[in-house]
Amino acid sequence: DYIQGLSVIGVQQIDRVVEVVEETLKGNSVRMFGSKREEGKKIGGAKLDLPKIRRNPLVEIIAINTGCLNQCTYCKTKHARGELGSYPPEEIVARAVQSFQEGVCEIWLTSEDTGAYGRDIGSSLPELLWQLVEVIPEGCRLRLGMTNPPYIMDHLDEMAKILNHDRVYSFLHVPVQAGSDAVLFDMKREYTISQFEELVNHLKSHVPGITIITDIICGFPTETDEDFQETMELVKRHNFPSLFINQFFPRPGTPAAKMKRIPTQIVKSRTRELSEYFQTVKPYEGREGKIYSVLVTETSHDGNYYVAHNEFYEQVLVPKLPELMGKMFKVRVVSTSKFSMIGELIDDSQVIRPSLADALQLGQVSGGAGKEATENSAPLRQTSTSSLMQPSQFHKYFKTTFILVLSVAVFIRILQIVHIL
Repeated sequence: DYIQGLSVIGVQQIDRVVEVVEETLKGNSVRMFGSKREEGKKIGGAKLDLPKIRRNPLVEIIAINTGCLNQCTYCKTKHARGELGSYPPEEIVARAVQSFQEGVCEIWLTSEDTGAYGRDIGSSLPELLWQLVEVIPEGCRLRLGMTNPPYIMDHLDEMAKILNHDRVYSFLHVPVQAGSDAVLFDMKREYTISQFEELVNHLKSHVPGITIITDIICGFPTETDEDFQETMELVKRHNFPSLFINQFFPRPGTPAAKMKRIPTQIVKSRTRELSEYFQTVKPYEGREGKIYSVLVTETSHDGNYYVAHNEFYEQVLVPKLPELMGKMFKVRVVSTSKFSMIGELIDDSQVIRPSLADALQLGQVSGGAGKEATENSAPLRQTSTSSLMQPSQFHKYFKTTFILVLSVAVFIRILQIVHIL
């Protein structure tokens, strides 16, 4: 009754949003839920070769799978995205090739859990990464997205080799969520603290300088003071350079939402204690004089610098010179702060463009010429996108779709607030 007369589309059907908008504009109400399936088996989701506008023309974000294999008691991902559905490796590689031919110099692999990739299609994350490494141009780089501990544990040696590759950032985001085995058990995280630390220590010893970041949930319903102190001890042992700290929030429909909550003042106190300690960690202290090869892909939030990353995906701020955007060169660190370093160009450093072509213009539609360029294995040429969708048509549908999706999102959020109240 709450959404009577509205059109609603599920996350697995996002590539059919134009059809839904068209039918809605005609006055029809469309409901399109469920997972995409082929031969009765769930697949990744929307096609990877759909036309798109990159937020950053130098960076391509590729989803490698949707859904997950976990049953975490606090999480709604399984409800929204269902079981694991991996994209075929050839589709992911093809999208990467097309992106590089459109001037991209960095690709990010994303999913709810990259470590689980391929388990439903007889493949694995290392197999995919080795195929991608083969098509990454020299100087361009790949960043791997979040992976939960259980599945990456099966591939530690192979992952260490990949993370040492000069075209892959030595970087990994592995959420631990709590430092207590008792809390992890109640969360149904399917690993112990000793296993998490085995993962961290193995990668640190086999991938020199690797950046490992993690997440913590403060105030899970069954977390005691002793449990929280174990979390503090874990964080102090590893001094993660980046730490995502979240307060527990009961997601409606999850098992954890039915558990008795810890008083708010205690949750805030634990969050504050953890945050205050994290602010004392200075991962870049003493790096002055260090020399790194960096790749520039964006502008800093204050607009005063260009943002580059070294091989460990550590942030290095460099002079805002137009000729440096999208380029790779060497810098010497001259100063550091909590979250970044500032570097100056080395006088004899070569400034090179690692990408195969000039990047698309901001707002330009990707995908129209990619297939042709891929088949010809040649640098991208400017060609018409009419076979897919003209930019003006794309923007028209994008605007209408955005308004529709935003309206539904706001409406659902209002319902959630009313329900909570």
